[in-house]
Amino acid sequence: MTSDTSSATGVHLPDPAPAAAPAPMVRRSRAGTVRTILSQTFLSLVALLFLVPIIWMVLSALKPSAEVFTVPPKPFGSSVMWGNFAEAWNFLPFGRFILNTLFVASVGTAITLVASALSGYAFARLNFRFRGGLFVLYLSTLIVPQEVIVIPMFLVMKEIGWVNSYQALILPWAFTAFGTFLLRQFFLTVPKELEEAAKLDGCGHLRILSRIFIPVSTPALAVLAVFTFVNYWNSFLWPLITISDTNRMTVPLGLQLFLGQQGQRWELLMAASTIAMVPTIALVIALQKYLVRGIALSGLGGR
Repeated sequence: MTSDTSSATGVHLPDPAPAAAPAPMVRRSRAGTVRTILSQTFLSLVALLFLVPIIWMVLSALKPSAEVFTVPPKPFGSSVMWGNFAEAWNFLPFGRFILNTLFVASVGTAITLVASALSGYAFARLNFRFRGGLFVLYLSTLIVPQEVIVIPMFLVMKEIGWVNSYQALILPWAFTAFGTFLLRQFFLTVPKELEEAAKLDGCGHLRILSRIFIPVSTPALAVLAVFTFVNYWNSFLWPLITISDTNRMTVPLGLQLFLGQQGQRWELLMAASTIAMVPTIALVIALQKYLVRGIALSGLGGR
């Protein structure tokens, strides 16, 4: 109508200006932006606070021995001692400790994933008597501290001859209620139509688990794998009680040897601790995209 009128009269009328956004909407948008900036700033400060000990550990690993505990504390030494890492590796059989821990953590994680997937599927999809009560009873084991059961567990290991063995480090902690609970909650979200279609095709429970539930549960399995691997990697109390043979010691036991009868080599301890962090950091980076999705879908993010 406007273009026709302007053509007829020969006068060009300007296009109408777009309507301005309502003031309340603009205020809400600005308030949301401010909240986002404040939350990101707060989270960055918290992350930096948690990173300070790690940064100080790495800096201490690069200092000369006499400058680790200077007064007042200094972040940097008079020289950068890259040789501390090589000396820490050769000061003790640290390579052996790394291999032992990699073996124990990898095998323990694999067993935990298999056992948790089987038990989680059973509690999520199979109908059997007292299923709810057994699940609650199984979850109640999470409230029992490790310190309470290590002595009875050690006596059992001694009776069956597993002291100073890899199986003593792996098997007692491979069957946890946490993994079962995590995968059960995830399996409950899988549509039943997929399971019913597989049953019509003649699939049994193991085939349904391996062909349907496992492929769609990759994020939850990644979360469980990282948590389990890190728990095995950082375990100190149980290996301290079970293992006395140096050839079977894990990384946490090896680290405390730097403060033994051969003297307190703090710079070597910091260097060895830095080396010990590399495998777990590499695992987290490799599974990062699955971790974010798995934590969001499994409810571990607090939402």
